Amino acid sequence: MKHIYLDNAATTPMAPEVIATMTDQMQNDFGNASSTHYFGQQAHRVLDESRHTLAQNIHAKKDDEIIFTSGATESNNTVIMQTAKKRQSLGKHIITTAIEHHSVMKPLEYLETQGFRVTYLPVDENGLISLDDFQEALDDETILVAIMMGNNEVGSHMPIHEIGEILKDHQAWFLTDATQAFGELEIDVQKDHIDFLSASAHKINGPKGIGILYVRDGLYLDSFIRGGEQEKKRRAGTENIPEIAGFAKAVTLLTPEKKAAERDRFAGFKRQIVDGLRANGIDFEVNGSLAPDTLGHVFNLWIKGISTYVLQMNLDLAGFAISGGSACTAGDLEPSHVLIAMYGQDSPRIKESIRISFGTYTTSDDIDQFVAALTKIVQRIQAKQQREKETV
Repeated sequence: MKHIYLDNAATTPMAPEVIATMTDQMQNDFGNASSTHYFGQQAHRVLDESRHTLAQNIHAKKDDEIIFTSGATESNNTVIMQTAKKRQSLGKHIITTAIEHHSVMKPLEYLETQGFRVTYLPVDENGLISLDDFQEALDDETILVAIMMGNNEVGSHMPIHEIGEILKDHQAWFLTDATQAFGELEIDVQKDHIDFLSASAHKINGPKGIGILYVRDGLYLDSFIRGGEQEKKRRAGTENIPEIAGFAKAVTLLTPEKKAAERDRFAGFKRQIVDGLRANGIDFEVNGSLAPDTLGHVFNLWIKGISTYVLQMNLDLAGFAISGGSACTAGDLEPSHVLIAMYGQDSPRIKESIRISFGTYTTSDDIDQFVAALTKIVQRIQAKQQREKETV
């Protein structure tokens, strides 16, 4: 049986070019980048070149504004926890949204137990906040605003530029989690007045376990991990040069032209699914929006009357990898806090929705096969449900 991967918002397969780059690094530039001998300096050269690549990709002012971390979870925790520690004398208020990733939500929930006040901005049925709500929440004690660039479950694209404009003359620092948007949108941290940005390589066909934290020049956070003086004393621990080089290689593969082409291709996949399911008489609705400014690779569907768990398991048995929501909670069958925020606790969508997410290696034929398999599964389950009703 052929297996088709449609869970690219959870993680992506590594590109062959990335694997080749990492293999070369492991074989040839294996030195410790902190060492002063030849092998160490060769590794340090790769580190510097990779940092430059990442800095240029997001239009950072300086290469040193990029800190390499283990991933966006560490980056988000670093900013949230260290900002709270460093700036609490200025205020103890933080603003976020009701649909952030758990690597933002969980540290904020902890800070609430420590006396911090957190405002969770509501979202509409498209997964978007209101700028009026944001401005109303902002006050003289706000020290941090943490709002994701693009949502990992429904693909909503937050008004990051407008938020940055509002905050540029305010004391609050601005963190955006760009993990899902990083491989799809053109990012300019200077134009958008972003203070901190997080991202992970494994969402863009790079390796797992490596990410970045952008820290705007002039801002300083104490190292979240104590130890050596790597990353200019901002993140202790020997740098993982093969993965850093792999991250940089993955970024070089994502040219602006490729990003635009992929967005168009992904939009076509969404239309293909919608048209196919409608033609087959499947009763469904899209969670969120099909607007062009949403993230193209994330697609969330409400399949009416059939539970997420049943859909996910049957699709898996048929050879299709999809998700019931965030990869961090899908295995726990925890209701999606994103869909709850969008539609309410009692909406049937909460327990009857699936996420399909596309990637570089997804094909139109994959989508045709998915539509056919989902149609067959839904029709079989509905027929069984009907028989059970008739026997009652």
